[in-house]
Amino acid sequence: MLFFPTRTVVGALLEFQGAWQALEPVMAQPPHLRPPVHPVLYIKPANTWARHGDPVLLPPDVAEVEVGATLGISFARAASRVSAAQALEFVSGYCVVNDVTVPHLDAPKPALLRPPMRQKCRDGFCPIGPWVSASELPDPGGLEIRSYVNGELRQRSHTAHLRRGVAQLVADVSEFMTLAPGDLLLIGVDTQPARARVGDHMAVEIDGIGRLENPLHAEAVTLPEAA
Repeated sequence: MLFFPTRTVVGALLEFQGAWQALEPVMAQPPHLRPPVHPVLYIKPANTWARHGDPVLLPPDVAEVEVGATLGISFARAASRVSAAQALEFVSGYCVVNDVTVPHLDAPKPALLRPPMRQKCRDGFCPIGPWVSASELPDPGGLEIRSYVNGELRQRSHTAHLRRGVAQLVADVSEFMTLAPGDLLLIGVDTQPARARVGDHMAVEIDGIGRLENPLHAEAVTLPEAA
């Protein structure tokens, strides 16, 4: 079964231990001054949503992208200020997501808490694929996530390596915003995601859920009409 959101897709940054550790040295430096305490969130608006098999189009100013292999959490009913012990009762299921992103953390002092909208919100930059119900996947803390480029395994991560487990992440986000049916919450991407270019074929797999595949094509350039 495929899932497609009807409301909001919200992503979390720095939730994998490896991603946190990679950037921890700059967290105490300006402009942040201290590590974030609450989840660092961003959105993937409706223009980014794509389906399994859809080509992802790279505009001329984007040479390559990161394959953002991640888990999406959907909701059966509105979750507002729920505890971690209750959180999974509000989850309807889980899906495979590719949080495609323009590389932007290579700078010496990346702005960690500045939502990377320009890098994450390009058209088609959020393919969403196979979905299973929560009853089919009772332990979201035991999932391996894999990304492939042209059939070659490029990255492995695991939900056991999250700083906040799925239930805790839902609880912490629902503390200040309601997560409603039709919303999708992404757990984030581990450190050193695979990179891909025009002509490459991206794939993301998650244990117990399935595989999401999308090719990368060049965006057609429209030339201005002659006067």
